[in-house]
Amino acid sequence: MSSIADAETLSSLVDRLQQLRPETPGLWGTLTAGEMLCHLGDAHESVLGIRVAPDSPPPGPPRPVLKWMALYGPISWPKGAKTRVGVDPRLQGTRPGDFELDRQRTITSLQRLALADPSSLATRHFRFGSMSASDWYRWAYRHVDHHLRQFGV
Repeated sequence: MSSIADAETLSSLVDRLQQLRPETPGLWGTLTAGEMLCHLGDAHESVLGIRVAPDSPPPGPPRPVLKWMALYGPISWPKGAKTRVGVDPRLQGTRPGDFELDRQRTITSLQRLALADPSSLATRHFRFGSMSASDWYRWAYRHVDHHLRQFGV
């Protein structure tokens, strides 16, 4: 099962992020390539505790079936799902600036997440509930892969 804990998988995601161009059109959704990079960087930094998303909702009831399906199930993530306001670059998330700097922030935050002390990672996901380090590594893979597929990369 792919996870950023695997060095080859992480390297593959970084290579794919390097292929993205500012003008790469999305195949679904409304994000531009630059907005997508900012969204990913914000999401990773939230898990690392570097950035606290302004709209973090209070913990809800655990959703173990949803969590399992999203992280380990065989189906792709839905296209066009709404994201949280705090990591939406058109609302309260980071707005795109210099594309190369935004790309580097995303790559650096992804690598930091892969190498972080597991005890330093967030303990809950806003929708899935409690998360282990292994869950976060799998989530990061699925999240980045989802958005790269959005741009055909």
